[in-house]
Amino acid sequence: MIDVTIDDVRAAAERIAGAVMRTPSARSHTLSEVLGTGVVVKFENLQFTAAFKERGALNKLLSLTDAERRCGVVAMSAGNHAQAVARHATRLGIDAVIVMPAHTPFVKVQRTEVLGAQVVLYGADLGEATQEAQRLSDEGRTFVHPYDDPAIVAGQGTVALEMLADHPELDALVVPTGGGGLLAGMAVVARALRPDMTIIGAQSDRWPSMLAATTGTQHAQGGTTIAEGIAVPVAGILTTRLIKELVDEIVTVRDTSIEEAMNLLLDIEKVVVEGAGAAGIAALLEHPDRLRGRQVGVVLSGGNVDPRLLASVIMRGLVRSGRLTRLHIEIPDVPGTLGLVTTTVGLAGGNIVEIGHHRMFLDVSARSAELEVVVETIDHDHVQRVIAALATAGLTATVGEVNFGTR
Repeated sequence: MIDVTIDDVRAAAERIAGAVMRTPSARSHTLSEVLGTGVVVKFENLQFTAAFKERGALNKLLSLTDAERRCGVVAMSAGNHAQAVARHATRLGIDAVIVMPAHTPFVKVQRTEVLGAQVVLYGADLGEATQEAQRLSDEGRTFVHPYDDPAIVAGQGTVALEMLADHPELDALVVPTGGGGLLAGMAVVARALRPDMTIIGAQSDRWPSMLAATTGTQHAQGGTTIAEGIAVPVAGILTTRLIKELVDEIVTVRDTSIEEAMNLLLDIEKVVVEGAGAAGIAALLEHPDRLRGRQVGVVLSGGNVDPRLLASVIMRGLVRSGRLTRLHIEIPDVPGTLGLVTTTVGLAGGNIVEIGHHRMFLDVSARSAELEVVVETIDHDHVQRVIAALATAGLTATVGEVNFGTR
């Protein structure tokens, strides 16, 4: 049984037209070269609240009866869904309460309040926050679920309507997946318009709830992830049913791949994308043979990322690519040696970003010291040229250990 049809999605598109941005999509020639496949990206990060969630939220709100509007709505979210419901409920004159976990970052609370909703901080996690939202719903408010609702799914499906209209040459879709609202909605459209299209969901390997739900397999889940927007502990009932019927495969991606994808999008497309929003590109990075040579549409589902986290992702990316390197250099503790090091690195084309001079707590001669030098370089080969230049000057340099892990 299909609970959401292409007609439901088309009706949603008409309903939300003019109030939600018809976001652009474009072929990325550079990403296509890097990933070995034709890549078209859909910029849902350009929505007013910087995420696709507005589509489903507005469609749900517009489907309410007059009585339901008067009673108000309640939603549970720690991020994009909260802002989407807050914005459009305020526009429509509907009183909205958003329940967020007690330790939700203040910036997310503030954004939701600025958009007009009343925020209730409750519980240690989304599970407990959901219980409180359900209690408020039982008292008369309509619960606007973040993904497990036909109106939400239909609204999210409008992403695929736009994408396939703009790029009919696409023969595959890769969609970030948490609870499954976006993937289910897009799959409804793709299967109706292009039955032969390959549809893949991309999920964090730390929270593979949809993979488990659709395959009947057991997977460990939990822990922090950069893709918190798709870190959903329990997949939706409706969305699981749709995805099992319509989607080819759910793949998981590591945090390291997501970080690399965020940096690629910033470097190549000049766009800021949150971890969850970059999961589709991460899937192409981590599973390069799955869609090689195909014409693939990828949704950049959101762009709400904390600036400090983004800065960390950027710097870690520079380290991984060899553009920032930490060198340990043993030097004789005599005048002029520091100048020799800086001159040699500079003549080799390196730029010293940071330098530390250590004499104690080291397993070296008492007549020696160690420099810890952070150097900006072009790539890993350039690092080796800098090390060779130091060796020619009589100085031994080694690359400092980097351990970001495999996840």
